[in-house]
Amino acid sequence: MIDKMRELITNYVDVSPAEISEDSKFIDDLGFNSYDFMSFLGEIEDEFDIEVDEREALKIHTVGEAIKYIESEVN
Repeated sequence: MIDKMRELITNYVDVSPAEISEDSKFIDDLGFNSYDFMSFLGEIEDEFDIEVDEREALKIHTVGEAIKYIESEVN
């Protein structure tokens, strides 16, 4: 899952996949702005065939939190 997240993240920000860990914060560490993040969430919805709840999206700050959310929705 982390490899898939790295692939998706690098579509939005100029960061090396090797620099992305589950502890990476989307805004502080990876350089996402709010538009990038919302677009990224849209791609997650398409990629994993889920719908990201807006209230839950506000709680996602790190790559690991995004992975946990996706896994909880897919299962």
